Order: sequence, then C-alpha cells, then structure tokens
Amino acid sequence: MNNIVAIVGRPNVGKSTLFNRLIQRREAIVDSVSGVTRDRNYGKSEWNGKEFSVIDTGGYVRGSDDVFEGEIRKQVELAIDEADVIVFVVDVEEGITPMDETVAKLLRKVTKPVLLAVNKVDNAMREKDAVEFYNLGLGDYYTFASISGSGTGDLLDALIDAFPEKPEVVEEEKVLPRFAVVGRPNAGKSSFINALIGQDRFMVTDIAGTTRDAIDTKFDRFGFEFNLVDTAGIRRKAKVKEDLEFYSVMRSVRAIEHADICILVIDATRGFESQDQNIFWLAVKNRKGVVILVNKWDLVEKDTMSSRDYAEKIKKELLPFTDVPILFVSALTKQRLLKALVASVQVFENRQQRISTSKFNEFMLKVIEAYPPPATKGKYVKIKYCMQLPSPTPQFVFFANLPQYVKEPYKRYLENKIRENWDFEGVPIDIYIREK
Repeated sequence: MNNIVAIVGRPNVGKSTLFNRLIQRREAIVDSVSGVTRDRNYGKSEWNGKEFSVIDTGGYVRGSDDVFEGEIRKQVELAIDEADVIVFVVDVEEGITPMDETVAKLLRKVTKPVLLAVNKVDNAMREKDAVEFYNLGLGDYYTFASISGSGTGDLLDALIDAFPEKPEVVEEEKVLPRFAVVGRPNAGKSSFINALIGQDRFMVTDIAGTTRDAIDTKFDRFGFEFNLVDTAGIRRKAKVKEDLEFYSVMRSVRAIEHADICILVIDATRGFESQDQNIFWLAVKNRKGVVILVNKWDLVEKDTMSSRDYAEKIKKELLPFTDVPILFVSALTKQRLLKALVASVQVFENRQQRISTSKFNEFMLKVIEAYPPPATKGKYVKIKYCMQLPSPTPQFVFFANLPQYVKEPYKRYLENKIRENWDFEGVPIDIYIREK
C-alpha cells in the first residue's frame, strides 16, 4: 500500500487548497467560510517518482457545541490514526491561535512524523513573521503559499524524506495477485474466507459491520499463491452514519482499487439488490476481474431450475456485461467453495491473457467482413487492421478510415465476437476505434 499523508489544522488555514495542489485537481471545495470540508477527501499524488495518498480533513475544533464540528473532530482523529505522515497547516497572517495550540498539543502525543507547514508566506516580511511558530514545540517549520504554490517543493521534499521505510513484505504483496472479497454487510464474506483457510481468522457475528478493516491473508491452493483480502461491507452512502463505518467503506473501496480480482459475495436470501449492483459496477469501472458468489444457498428453498433462474435474473441486472461466472455456495456447509476459488483463479488468468496480432487479425477481419459497420451519411467505414494493446487489462484497438462513425452497438458486437472466440469470462474489455 502507498504511504498516506493527512493534512490537518484548524478551520480556514488553506488545507483544501494545499490538497488540491498536491493531487493537481480541484476536488476539495474551497471557501473562505470555515467548516466547508466535513468528510475526509482522498486523493493520489506523486513527487520525485514516489506515489502517496493524501487525506484532506475538516478543520479541527475542540470545545464547540456545533454537531458538525464534533463529527469533523472525530474524522480528523481517524485520519491521524490512518496516516504515515501528518502535515499540520497554520496561517502566518493570524499567527498562533489557541486552536493551533490545541492541535499542536494533540500532535505532540503522536509518534508519527509531523511537518509544520506555515501557509500564506509569499514575501520576506511574512518569512520573518513565521519564526513565532517555533513556540508550538514541533521543531522546524516549512513556509509556503498554497494559492501560488511557492515553497511547496521544499515541503514535498521533506514529506518524501519523512516517509517510514516499508518492510519487504510490501514488495511481496505487489507481486502476489490480490483477490478482494467484497459485498454488502453481513453477506458472509468473513465466513467464506474462514471456511477456505479452515480456521477462524476473522471475527464473524450476525451484526452487520463486524469487519472494520481490509485484511490480507496469504493463500496457496493448486500451486497458485495469492492474497485474499477480507473487506468491510459496503453500504449506500445514505446508510453510512457512524464514523467507523465511513472509515470501513473507504478501506473497502481502496481494497477494490488495489485488487486484481473482486469476489462479490451476495446473500441468496436477499437477492441481487441495488447495492450489490453498485459494488459490481465499481469493480468493473476499476477494470477488475469479477466473480459473483451467491452465498447462503443452503437456506433457499429450490427446485431443479432454481439456480439457473436465479443466475438469469442476476445477468439481466448486469446488462450489457453478462459474461461473469456466477456460483452458488454456502460458507456454512462449505458447498462449492473450492469451485469458487478455481473460478477466481481462472478469471485472473483470463485477465492476463494475450492474443497474438496475427491470430487476432485472422479471426476478427473475417468477422468484420461478414458484418461491416453500418454506413452513415452514405459513407462506408472500413476496418483493415486490429490488435491487442500492451496494457495490464484486456484492451483492443481497431484502425478504421472513419472511426467517428463506429457507434457503441457495433463496439459491443466486436466485444461479443472476441468473447465467443477467446475466454474473457469475468473480465471487462475495452474496445477503441482509431484512425488508421
């Protein structure tokens, strides 16, 4: 996992402006009114070839009666717990305030590196004024102006130097494929992993939200080694009220981003609900391989057609991406768990698949000749060459004389033909039409 930087400080010192500058996007709302940032914003940044994640927090306030400020305070404390390095932003125009001293008192107890960043220093006079921040007892400070960007280079250099040395295990994690077990709360994700590894590695209760974090477990089966990641259940945003649950959802979303394969566990007794679809499309949007496991199948009354009907119903909800393995399992009785694992490994191999350009052209050009793209405005589209791109996920490019006239239905036709001839089950495919 990347290093994490938390930007903290009292309200209205320029934390969100610095956050936007680091991630190079205007993602956090910036306003002169204090308390605009309430939740923690997450983004990715890079400096001198090193990537890291950045958390923008709301302004830290203590002793306030405002209900939102109480929630912001909890969010800030969670961000500090999660971060590897903390950037404490203060304002040179206002000098040290009682609230700055409160934040400094909190940060002096933290064992992690804390960088004191003095904002709005854009001339020599303010550079002299910044000396008073030594009184906060946090050591050296770094001056910068988040609006113009001056001084941020020195701050970033210090930030990179402050990152802790990651143990060698991280390198191993990068090499091993990551299979994230995702789904709604209480669908049976932890029970599924416990049943696979044959021990109660994860806490399992009937209470939704028992798992708070994304946890890795090394797993070796059929001579194939990979990391199984148990994640906290993902609920709709409207349902996320408790701070710890907000934190859990963020970790689960991040687990999906860092995974190769997402094993989506759904509750057979509840059906394939809208939130299951949201998780599915989040995985597809991130170009991850997907396997759907219908868990608690032993609790469903069924006839001979039940599983087929159930699978068809799910596939209708997934249109147009229906080429996904759907397995009916029970973590309690261990029914078909190994089949689920075999299917997940197969999807991983499908995602790694590379097709030679000669074989791809030989098949696809015949397909295109049999059913060419429809003519538009009397103009005929001709595709003479195609290939698979050298990308981590399956992407294919077709070179045409008039690429702008090739519409989505024809792209889906090409994708369907690729899937008919090569096994890309469970893997999203990208089709690009380029000018030859």
